[in-house]
Amino acid sequence: MRTLGKLTVPPIGYGAMVLSPGIYGEIDDDWALAALRHALDEGGTHIDTSDAYGPDGHNERLVGRAIKGRRDEVVVATKFGLAVPEGVETRSIPVGYAFGELRGNADPALVRGYAERSLRNLGTDVIDLYYLHYPDPGVPVEDTMGAVADLVRAGLVRHAGLSNVTAEQLRSAHAVLPIAAVQVEWSMWRPIDPELLAATRELGVGVVAWSPLGSGFLTGSVSKLEEGDFRRHAPRFDAANLAVNNDRYAPIRRLATELGITPAQLALGWLLHQDEHVVPIPGSRTPSHITENLQTAGIALHPDTLRRLDEALSSFKVEGGTLL
Repeated sequence: MRTLGKLTVPPIGYGAMVLSPGIYGEIDDDWALAALRHALDEGGTHIDTSDAYGPDGHNERLVGRAIKGRRDEVVVATKFGLAVPEGVETRSIPVGYAFGELRGNADPALVRGYAERSLRNLGTDVIDLYYLHYPDPGVPVEDTMGAVADLVRAGLVRHAGLSNVTAEQLRSAHAVLPIAAVQVEWSMWRPIDPELLAATRELGVGVVAWSPLGSGFLTGSVSKLEEGDFRRHAPRFDAANLAVNNDRYAPIRRLATELGITPAQLALGWLLHQDEHVVPIPGSRTPSHITENLQTAGIALHPDTLRRLDEALSSFKVEGGTLL
C-alpha cells in the first residue's frame, strides 16, 4: 500500500474515464461495469472518476453501480469544476488538445452543489478524495479549496485533492486545508514539473499519475485510432506523429521483452520507482489488461534496468507537443 497524505491506497489505482462513451470510442454499460468489477476483484480498489466524464454524470453513476454493496472496500475519488450547471457562467481553461480549451467554473458558491450531485451519482454519503479538476482562471485556488474545507468539516469529503495545478497553486491551497494528493499527467513521455514534485515532497502530498500509459501509447499497441476516440484531438496521436513516436519507442518495447514483462508493466513499474508516494491510475476496458496493470505492483526493477531505461528515455523525443 502507499499513502497520499493521510489516505492509504493500493500502489496502482483504476482510472474509470475510459468507461464512458466518446472517450475511447463506443462502449456499453454492461461492458463498463464488468471492467470496473474486475478491477475491484483484482485489488484495484482506488477508483478515480469525475462528474465531467460522460454525459450527465455517466461515469460517476457507473462507479456507483459497481461499488454498491462493497463501498467499504473502495477508495472513491472524483473531481469537480467542469460539469457546470446549465445557465451558469463558464470560463476558458486552456489545454493541449487540438480544440484548445475546456470550460469550467470553480466558484466557491458552486462547490457544495457539485459535491452533493456527485454523492447522488455515486450512491454514497461521503467522497474519499475530492479534487478540483482544473484551476479556474477566474477564482483563486485557495478560495475554491476553502469551500472544500467546509465539505470536510461537514463530513461529506474525507480528503482534498488538486488536479492539473502548479507548485504555487498547491502551496496556496495547502495553506487553507491539507491536500492529500495532486493529480497530474506523468509518464515516460510526459515528465512531471520538477518544482511541483519538489513541493509535494516538501508538503507531504501524494502524486496520482493520470495517463501513466500515455493514453495507451506506452502499451506499445497503438497504431491507429478509431472514430469517436478522443485521442484524435491530441497532436501526439496525429497519424504522422504517431508513426514517428512508435519508431522512437521501439528500444523501450524491446527492453520490456528482454525482461519478460509487457511494455505497460515496464512503464508503470518505472513510475512506481520514481517516488514512494506516486500512485498511477491506468484505465482499461479489457479484464486481462486490468490484471496485467495491477500485477505491476509486484514487479521490482533492478537499478541497472532503471539506468538503461533512463538512457533510452533521454533519446526518446516525442513528436506532437504537449498533451494535457
